[in-house]
Amino acid sequence: CKIKWHLQTTDLKFILDTFAITFNQMKFSLFFQLLEFSQIITKNQRKRDWLIPHVSIPENDKGPFPKEVVKMKSTAADSIKMIYKITGAGADQPPKGLFTVEKISGLLWVTKSLDREETEEYILTTHASAWDQSYIEIPVKLTIKIIDQNDNKPLCTQDPFMGEIPERAKLNEPIIQVTAKDIDDPETANGIVRYKLVRPNSGVFHIDPASGVISLATMGILDRENQTVYELAVEAADMDGHGLSSTCMVIIKITDSNDHAPRFSQRKYEASVQENKAGEIVARLDVTDRDEPLTANSMAKFTIIQGNEKGFFNISTGPSGMEGIIMTSKGLDFEQTNSFFLLVVVKNEVPFAIPLVTSTATVTITVRDVNEPPVFEPTEKQIKIPEDLKVGSTISKYTANDPDTAREQKIRYKLLQDFANWLEITKDTGIIKVRSSLDREASFIRNEQYTVLVLAYDNDDEPATGTGTLVIKLQDVNDNAPVLEERRVLMCLIEPKPVRLTITDPDGPGNGPPFTIELNTEYQSNWTIISNSNSRTGSVVLLKPLRRLALGEYSLVLRMYDSKRLFQNSSIIVEVCDCKGDDVLCSSGLAAAAIDVTLFIYVLAAILCFLVLLLLLFLVKRRCGRKVQWQQFNHTEEDRDNIICYNEEGGGEQDQDFDMVLLCSRLEAFSTDIAPMVSPTVFYRQHADENEDFESFIYENLCTADDDHFVAPYDSMLVFAHEGEGSISGSLSSLQSSISDGDQDFQNLQNWGPQFRRLADIFAGVEEELYVL
Repeated sequence: CKIKWHLQTTDLKFILDTFAITFNQMKFSLFFQLLEFSQIITKNQRKRDWLIPHVSIPENDKGPFPKEVVKMKSTAADSIKMIYKITGAGADQPPKGLFTVEKISGLLWVTKSLDREETEEYILTTHASAWDQSYIEIPVKLTIKIIDQNDNKPLCTQDPFMGEIPERAKLNEPIIQVTAKDIDDPETANGIVRYKLVRPNSGVFHIDPASGVISLATMGILDRENQTVYELAVEAADMDGHGLSSTCMVIIKITDSNDHAPRFSQRKYEASVQENKAGEIVARLDVTDRDEPLTANSMAKFTIIQGNEKGFFNISTGPSGMEGIIMTSKGLDFEQTNSFFLLVVVKNEVPFAIPLVTSTATVTITVRDVNEPPVFEPTEKQIKIPEDLKVGSTISKYTANDPDTAREQKIRYKLLQDFANWLEITKDTGIIKVRSSLDREASFIRNEQYTVLVLAYDNDDEPATGTGTLVIKLQDVNDNAPVLEERRVLMCLIEPKPVRLTITDPDGPGNGPPFTIELNTEYQSNWTIISNSNSRTGSVVLLKPLRRLALGEYSLVLRMYDSKRLFQNSSIIVEVCDCKGDDVLCSSGLAAAAIDVTLFIYVLAAILCFLVLLLLLFLVKRRCGRKVQWQQFNHTEEDRDNIICYNEEGGGEQDQDFDMVLLCSRLEAFSTDIAPMVSPTVFYRQHADENEDFESFIYENLCTADDDHFVAPYDSMLVFAHEGEGSISGSLSSLQSSISDGDQDFQNLQNWGPQFRRLADIFAGVEEELYVL
């Protein structure tokens, strides 16, 4: 059960009686406990009324203090002695002690003067209880309001206020709002502020008293050029403008409007410019403007409104914005027009704020004559000539005109750029002739064209020169025979594939392909040429062997014809490598390198042997000389048999009258073989293939030998010694073919080695089976 603390005693008894009837089964002990609890509540809590009137205290009270504020009284005070106290801000909380209360009487006192602007109201909690605490009154909130007095004047939120307005502003156009704050009660006249202008302003501006907005009072009176700033004094007062007041300054800046037109410093200008000068400054036109400098209101904008119909000039504004610069947009021609008259008008970048009269100026421009260069017509001339044109032939006449019609001048010509030095030009007439043979296939010819620069100059004190371009297209003639691009090709030994050969001809299409290629007669038995059907121009052919070749290199000579039957022979080396089909792989490079190293070693060894031989010859010569000089030479048969060094014939077998000194006087004779310096490696097949006709095998090696032009015998210088007498081999003159061989002992041939053993058996009469050699 919830029992409210504010119930009357009689009500509580009624509730208890109700409980007793409803819960008649409850124990009597619980009933008496509830009764005792209700009595305690009735004793300690009764509903009473506080007797506290509304409280208001004026601020700034001068006292004396403490000063009575109000008397608090509880309705129970008539029967019970009560004690009073207060809590809250101003009592037991900061600011402490501002309010106090007498415990017994309940009088509330204020201890000092109050300030509404500091605290508008104080809220206290009042407490009352019986002396013996047998009765406690419910706490009550006490609100103490502070009555405002006009003790603060309005203060401007800033000082000074800054505003601006265009000089051509409209009537009543707002400029700036002045604001002031009064900390007094805004609900009373003490805090209501009104504004007014206190400094005379000749009626230019007015201010709204309630809002403080300053606006323009009179239209058309502002002129920035005469007065740029207005300073106003504004008074802000409370009490509806009749109370306390303060004054603040308002500064209003007059901003510029484009109400003044720019003016030329002078009405007429004169200038001059050389002819043919594009982008040349002709004249500068100065202007003035009373509007604010360096703004769009004063920046000048110039326009040529007359005299520039052909667009020879343009005008722009200079960096200062107050200057017009006239320049030539294209070169002027003195011979056509030697003077111009321009009419120029000036405005601002932005439109005028009011209707204004614009300013104009006239500019007289004189064109100065200069010596102009001759002009070729056309500037680029193209001609066609055959490349085999004879030296001295005239190919063209290329001349220029002098634009200076008022001057009597002569024009001269020369070639400025003739890389090949093919041409020459007549100085006075401009006639161009062939100086040396032309060649369409030369390396500096591009697209069959040869370009030459021709220079024309006059005879003025300061000569002017003009340049023309002569483009010569050389027409092709058949002066180049086709050639092979390849000089060396590779081919496999087994199942060789045809080798692709490319033919080129620097001549043009009409004198080039289709090509015809032929093999020399000596190679046609082993090789053949096949035309490539995929080549429309016939510039690619295939070289194919007619038989199986041996490993090695083959030198071929081919003759190629162009479409006009002009031919040329070209040689090519075909190297047959130990490979199969298209997988051409040759080790000739490594072999060649090995051969080069071996050759170097052989040459070095030969040089060393030669040096040793020279040394030995020198020693032998010295020895022979000493014997002739100091000893008597004995002509014996033994001496004659051992003399081998001579280069004079001397005596024969029947001629014994000779001087042996002569035979010993020459020791430099030697024998040498003369062989080719370089011989290509030719390989002969050692064995026939399986199931191959033996006759074909022999014939193939025979053809290989026929193609080898570097085989022995070589030319030799043979040096023979004197045979003499007493030789163990006997005299060759004693051999007689008519004598029978029966008494010869041919078995001695057995002693000569295995090579002569079979020969000894044949001549000795030994019958053996027939050998085929």
